Amino acid sequence: MAASGAEEQQRRRLGLGRLSALSVYRRAAGAGRLERRRRRRGTPLLAGGKRAKGRPRRGGAGSGGPEPEAPPPPPSAAAPPGRVERAKAPPGRGEAGGGCPGPETPPQPPPIAAAPRSRVERAKAPAGSPEAKRQGGPRPRGEGGGGVVGLLQRLGRLEDSRQRAAELFRWLVAPVAPAEFLGRHWERAPLLVRRGDPGYYAGLFSTADFDAALRGGEVHFGTHLDVTSYAEGVRETHNPSGRALPAVVWDFYQNGCSLRLLNPQAFSPNVWHLLSILQEHFGSMAGANTYLTPPGTQGFAPHYDDIEAFVLQLEGKKHWRVYSPRTDAEVLPQFSSANLTQAELGEPMLETVLEAGDLLYFPRGFIHQGNCLPEAHSLHITVSSYQRNSWGNLLEKLLPAALQMALEEDVEYRQGLPMDYLGYMGVTNSDAVDARRTAFMEKVQSLIKKLIDYAPIDAAVDQRAKSFLHDCLPPVLTQSEKAQSVYGFPARWQDGGPCDVDILITKDTEVRLLRHAIIRLCNEEAGVMLYYTTENSRVYHKEEPKFLEVDPEYTDSIEFLLSSYPNHVRVDTLPCETLEDKISLATLLFEKGILTTKKPLVQV
Repeated sequence: MAASGAEEQQRRRLGLGRLSALSVYRRAAGAGRLERRRRRRGTPLLAGGKRAKGRPRRGGAGSGGPEPEAPPPPPSAAAPPGRVERAKAPPGRGEAGGGCPGPETPPQPPPIAAAPRSRVERAKAPAGSPEAKRQGGPRPRGEGGGGVVGLLQRLGRLEDSRQRAAELFRWLVAPVAPAEFLGRHWERAPLLVRRGDPGYYAGLFSTADFDAALRGGEVHFGTHLDVTSYAEGVRETHNPSGRALPAVVWDFYQNGCSLRLLNPQAFSPNVWHLLSILQEHFGSMAGANTYLTPPGTQGFAPHYDDIEAFVLQLEGKKHWRVYSPRTDAEVLPQFSSANLTQAELGEPMLETVLEAGDLLYFPRGFIHQGNCLPEAHSLHITVSSYQRNSWGNLLEKLLPAALQMALEEDVEYRQGLPMDYLGYMGVTNSDAVDARRTAFMEKVQSLIKKLIDYAPIDAAVDQRAKSFLHDCLPPVLTQSEKAQSVYGFPARWQDGGPCDVDILITKDTEVRLLRHAIIRLCNEEAGVMLYYTTENSRVYHKEEPKFLEVDPEYTDSIEFLLSSYPNHVRVDTLPCETLEDKISLATLLFEKGILTTKKPLVQV
């Protein structure tokens, strides 16, 4: 962008060679805040006052489609020999938690590879050995191709989506076995895995993919991309308005800003594919952010988050420090923290440098910060889940429903309170010794205990499932799944008119669900609803929940399809009253992308 004569004179007076995107942004934000000094690449940015909250978000557009092609693999980086390092849960409590998309820390502390006393190291067994299989290690790299692309291809050959999800999670935490991870680390303690394999995540996401997303023209500041810095104890967000053009974004980066892409699944088919499988394993929304940090800088203040975080180091290296929750209230918190100061932290329970191919997991509530070392940039992706997915969140739906049912069905809940209860209850009377207080408290406790008899537990779980399906990414289809579904149906315009339009499902057609977890039957006040995910967007909640109102006589057939999965069943075996009903239901579910056929309906 061209500068005016006055700006040019001012630049020369200040000793600046050019106006950076950051300086233009700061002038627009208010000249009074601007400290004028030379900015050089790698120099920490100036302090300011803005803060952006790091939450898992979605972005982009689209729905289920063919299995994606592989983007370019990330550059390799050296890594230490493969090993697993664990951090124990803080003493005195059974379960701990905390985690979030990756923040950054004060510049350039020395790299620390040694594990603190609370961690255990275990050598990784050679790939393909019986011990590696027992540990849950990945297949040998040569089998079906390496990195994420080969992994997704292998998973696509598994018939059962639940098995795909379990195998993907096994790969994510390898060489730690999933059962061991869940027993020792999940919601309890961090886990560090050093793989010594820079290509482990090859094809998932790279700086080339980041640049391609910017050049696609659909990335907007604030909605999809945050420009951040953290220096001298101050966290800033430098987002201009509008589209994130490459020239502006890379100028911010060159001047020491970190770049957080809030929804890589909107721009990367492989990230979308990975998350769409993982969400079935978690039974909870799986989100992601990517973080690109210049050498010798940081972008985020220390903080804790409200999600379980899996940090996958894709390129370069980053120095991390993780701290235990400071109080019981910070164990598995409901909400993320504000930015914290270094003085509030104490000593880290885990300090390490992640290199390409490594994994760092930490539960929600664990404070963390990470900064880039002087010699290399860092690109990592944080995969997150379990936001608002606790027992308490279930009870938030269950208890009001139980109370409403009790009020309708039990006269004891509708009886009036004692006329004089205000005289002996309340904080003012809390220390009084009064038989009436004792009787009142016992009555309340009795009514609360009786609520369990009216609690619609299954209905409350169905409502949680309904919310989860709304959160879900749409499924990514393999080529064979596409050919056997409505997404590959060859209806088209040809020779002056529509061709191959009719969906001809017969009693002999063999069908099955596309995925096990793409539907949920909910018995609601308005009727029986079938919620599904196939028409969701890659943008978080861009679409309203998708559902069909189902006649009650069809519920047995839908449950039959669920129980039969992953096997195909003939349409005439569906437990509907008439053959016409069976064909109508199968056709409707096929048109919504919920059912696939064993063979394509039309051979092209």
